[in-house]
Amino acid sequence: MLTGKRILLGVTGGIAAYKAVYLLREFQKAGADVRVTMTPSATRFVGSETFSALSRTPVAVDVFSEDEDDSWTRHIHWGEWADLFVIAPCTANTLSKIVHGTSDNMLTATVLAARCPVLICPTMDGEMYESPAVSKNLESARSMGFHILEPETGYLASGLEAQGRLPDPDVILEESDRIIQNYLTKGPLSGKKVLVTAGPTREYIDPVRFISNPSSGKMGISMADAAARLGADVTLLKGPVSVKESERMNTESFVSADDLFELAKKHSDADVIIMAAAVADLKPAEIHQNKVKKENASEELKLTRTPDILKWLGDQKRENQTLIGFAMETEDLEKNAQGKLEKKNLDWICANSVSGPDSGFEADTNNITLMGKERRKEYSGPKQEIAVRILRDIFDSKE
Repeated sequence: MLTGKRILLGVTGGIAAYKAVYLLREFQKAGADVRVTMTPSATRFVGSETFSALSRTPVAVDVFSEDEDDSWTRHIHWGEWADLFVIAPCTANTLSKIVHGTSDNMLTATVLAARCPVLICPTMDGEMYESPAVSKNLESARSMGFHILEPETGYLASGLEAQGRLPDPDVILEESDRIIQNYLTKGPLSGKKVLVTAGPTREYIDPVRFISNPSSGKMGISMADAAARLGADVTLLKGPVSVKESERMNTESFVSADDLFELAKKHSDADVIIMAAAVADLKPAEIHQNKVKKENASEELKLTRTPDILKWLGDQKRENQTLIGFAMETEDLEKNAQGKLEKKNLDWICANSVSGPDSGFEADTNNITLMGKERRKEYSGPKQEIAVRILRDIFDSKE
């Protein structure tokens, strides 16, 4: 039920921290991708290495880590990455910090940065749960929009019988699924059809040779995934790439620019079209049916233009349809992107340079300038996080 969902699991310093290990495994069995952040005191109950080994991702504990240069920005990236932040167990101490905006460790800092729902599972011993301070903090947390899963009554670590036990993993998973599904129906792209293109085109010379580019499709697939996370009904048109898309969308494949053009026309009724594919501008004027032997090959290759798909979409754009293009340049980035924005009747264009080592075709990170007719904004970081931020900034601003 959680296939393809991204769960950020927060673990705080209570005896129930050991149960979070089992919760992590149950999230994974349900198909979720899980990352873990812990408070420093939680590591006194369960070592971070346990969660790191099971999640196959380093565990975030401290805002500043001597072992990782970029650890201090992780709360931002993980806050963008997650579909749901589950804090289980959540101690009275951490609950108080969340309510009052304290950010003295990675977990509490990530709560402030999270752009997804947060589910708090308060867990504590004795009469703590019914104390006036905790009751007031729970009330405040609910008023702030946090989701609260009430603890169960039973035998506690102290030997007392009271309310304070962490619910079983299946209860937490059921509540997590309910929150995510409800969130998707209220997302800024809920009810909208979104078309996304990704990857390169191949323009064949003969059956074994073609003209192409090194596009990996990572940015386009990240945009498709982000649109799905924000509630859209997504159709992804992807070229020949090895990157796998999630199960959240319908997928059709293309090879050449002509193939993509036909598919784009077929789906041009989408409410939002995101043209992130790296489409060849030129193709061979003649395609040979058989492999051209070296001794028979000409030293010249005659080329002709491929269809300008983005311009066609701009010319056909309907009222209330949003068209987003991409511009990859090696020089005069903003000038060329601005020209493309205007000439092709786009609403937005994502301009990024391919000249840097941390952006462009094969990189997992990117540096993008989002340009509209009256607004512009810059983004840097992992492509998955950038994609969510771009779509939120475009469509939240239209609400």
